[in-house]
Amino acid sequence: MLQKIGLVLLAIALVGCSSTSTTTNSGRYSMRHDKAPDRPVDVSHVKDAVPKVEPKSRGGNKSPYTVFGKQYWVMNSSLGYNETGTASWYGKKFHGHKTSNGEIYDMYKMSAAHKSLPIPTYLKVTNLANNRQVIVRVNDRGPFHGNRIIDLSYAAASKLDILKYGTGNVRLEAIDPRAWQRSGAVVAATPEPAANIAGRYLQVGAYSNRDSAEYVESRLRPLLPELAVLIRPTTTNNRTLYRVQIGPLKSDTSLTDLTQKVEQMGHKNPRLVDFP
Repeated sequence: MLQKIGLVLLAIALVGCSSTSTTTNSGRYSMRHDKAPDRPVDVSHVKDAVPKVEPKSRGGNKSPYTVFGKQYWVMNSSLGYNETGTASWYGKKFHGHKTSNGEIYDMYKMSAAHKSLPIPTYLKVTNLANNRQVIVRVNDRGPFHGNRIIDLSYAAASKLDILKYGTGNVRLEAIDPRAWQRSGAVVAATPEPAANIAGRYLQVGAYSNRDSAEYVESRLRPLLPELAVLIRPTTTNNRTLYRVQIGPLKSDTSLTDLTQKVEQMGHKNPRLVDFP
């Protein structure tokens, strides 16, 4: 009986994270169906998105736009937006691919997809089942499945305790960044992705399988909140290697301490590399 219940919960979770992306061409992704990381990832260290004043993105704000034959209109402003409904989440299938506004989706950051809010918009999301709250930054379009009103990143869904159910009943409240800053609210920011930033990196390893690289990345993130951990694919002679790198290293970064942390996790002989 317990085994049957477990299978039902797994099926619900998989349905919950299969609904997003404005791109209907599944050929751009390396997998057909969305899923969570192969192993559970501790995201307790991931900080909420920090509301700040930003211009509307050049991408992702076309109005109207059409997905699966249906038209959607983008709101002129998010001020005063407040809605209650069903949230789902999206993960590994879309990790590392472009969002609607051209940024790179990172399922370990506090982001979300919404059908009609301007991009970017900052939202306070409350799980009405347990009153847990997070702040996310909308940088993508979706979900285009059923009556769901938002697709949360893996990290946001995990912190709200929605992952195991697949979906959850939530309240969305738009945040006015100017009012947020005047209120003096302070939330520590997560480092921005460093995939294209020149500098020196500590390369942990190079893997022929992306799943292996993502597993190493997910284990390193909680230990190195002050630095970015990234996967940089390189292809030579039709062979792709996924290099896991930490950096760019700061002037006050202790290379000795960093190397020791990496080696204690079982990654022998990490080496310094320069990019580009």
